[in-house]
Amino acid sequence: MSGVRALTHPWIAGTRSLWPGLAAPLLIMLGATFLSEHYGGPQLLYALLLGLAFHFLHEDERCRPGIEFCAKSLLRIGVALLGARITLSQIGQLGAGPLALAVLSIASTIVLGAWLARRLGLRTDFGLLCGAAVSICGASAALAVSAVMPKSQDGERHTLVAVVGVTGLSTLAMVVYPLLAQQLGFSDTSAGIFLGGTIHDVAQVVGAGLMLSHPTGDVALIVKLVRVTLLVPVVAALAFYWRRSSGYTAAGAGRRAPLLPLFLVGFVALVLVNSTGFVTPEVTDVLGQVSRTCLVVAISALGIKTSLGELVKLGWRPMALMIVATLWLAAVVLAYLWAFRP
Repeated sequence: MSGVRALTHPWIAGTRSLWPGLAAPLLIMLGATFLSEHYGGPQLLYALLLGLAFHFLHEDERCRPGIEFCAKSLLRIGVALLGARITLSQIGQLGAGPLALAVLSIASTIVLGAWLARRLGLRTDFGLLCGAAVSICGASAALAVSAVMPKSQDGERHTLVAVVGVTGLSTLAMVVYPLLAQQLGFSDTSAGIFLGGTIHDVAQVVGAGLMLSHPTGDVALIVKLVRVTLLVPVVAALAFYWRRSSGYTAAGAGRRAPLLPLFLVGFVALVLVNSTGFVTPEVTDVLGQVSRTCLVVAISALGIKTSLGELVKLGWRPMALMIVATLWLAAVVLAYLWAFRP
């Protein structure tokens, strides 16, 4: 009888509608993980492509609530848990120069993205989304920004395009940029700043750095984590901008967005807690894995929600925007290195 009572508990009964839609993103996440571990390649990209193949599930009313939960709630949880990877001491190790570089490169790339979007006939929101994705931390930043974007018909398609584009460009940069750093004769520190300041995805930054040397990999990771830390003020600023201009959130229309979304508060709180030194590396690793899992499930759900035909209709302009933004980011970091030669 106690088991029956547990199954009829109001909280359990309230979540029962989510169960059918939870299964597909979770299975896609497992499939993407298997492909990534056994054949190489970005786990998030596999999850996205597999999700697109199961778009028909989003047409099923029984599956839709669970898919929406994964695409929104799990997305926010995953972004919040990214804070477990960062400490204040990591930021302080680099000094003012690389921090100023990160601020300048991120701000200028986001502004460039918005300007290019208007020039190419795209929505300014999409330019801001791509600028943040390119300049901060790739697909994770795209998902974080999409969580505070105003709700629109094209919003989720734009998010998917940004994730596909930035993942592909980051993979290409992981191969090309270490070769470029060698050709330019960079020191370990300079090469680490270049790789950490330009490559989009954290894992690919580490891989690119270790292609050159362990010291380069260490510097690259710290510079990259500084960029990830700036995700909070950037997303908060964009949320404030959209709150003032539209009054809507990605979660739905008709209510004002909070000035600082709750998942960003969680991100900052985890950074502060992790900085105390009381959190063991084992706990940090677990939280990092949970964050990654949530983000992969979320991108699987976003893939399911998106029609491939509608995605193709967006054309070449979004990819052109991301390529130009990527080249601009590399140019800013190279200019810093040639000016200051750390």
